[in-house]
Amino acid sequence: MTQYLLSVHHVEGEPMPETMEEMQPIFEAVDRFNDKLRAEGAWVFAGGLHPISSATTVDATGEKPIVTDGPFAESKEWLGGFWVIEAPDLDAALRWATEGSRACAGKVEVRPFQDEPPADEPA
Repeated sequence: MTQYLLSVHHVEGEPMPETMEEMQPIFEAVDRFNDKLRAEGAWVFAGGLHPISSATTVDATGEKPIVTDGPFAESKEWLGGFWVIEAPDLDAALRWATEGSRACAGKVEVRPFQDEPPADEPA
């Protein structure tokens, strides 16, 4: 089976729940979705992320690492959370993403992980 990243994206300016009372139904829907993923053997890992304002970027491509507050790129979109799932094919992953999008009330991007090279081949 292939592993897929289902990433939840938020867009600046789009309405988002602000209070715990508004968020609670989403939390409950995501919990039900997570339970379904586990029950059907598709669950690998998932997590929600703190707001983008908590991001720190490390650039160690030069001689000395540079650590800066904030995200890598200025953007009106940001990653809010994700699931890593196992699915037999893209169509199945898209079905899971549809359910996840409904549960979290956000857009979900689907991307397969790269296959690992066989153990006897160099990476």
